[in-house]
Amino acid sequence: MKRRSLDPETPDESAELSLCEALLSLKNANEMAAFLRDLCTPAEMEVLVDRWRVVPYLLDGVAYREIHERTAVSITTIGRVARYLNQGSGGYLAAAAHASRRGVPGKKARA
Repeated sequence: MKRRSLDPETPDESAELSLCEALLSLKNANEMAAFLRDLCTPAEMEVLVDRWRVVPYLLDGVAYREIHERTAVSITTIGRVARYLNQGSGGYLAAAAHASRRGVPGKKARA
């Protein structure tokens, strides 16, 4: 995906931070869902949901093939999520830990 700023005076990092702040300002899951539906295309939402769907399985050590059979998410996507779980910035692990503390079904924290 080509990255470019529509406003050359606003650095990409500033725009990214602004998006993060907008996400954090939402009060509940319903507000977040509405914002994401407005922000993302249906295909983008499907990709995000697929990625999140496989996180608990990966944290539980389930084999990629079994995850694929249970979720229909591609092996490539499962591998990508696994790579970021292990070598990313810690976002998946932080979100899974928060979800686990909130008692979201199927979400386990592992550090």
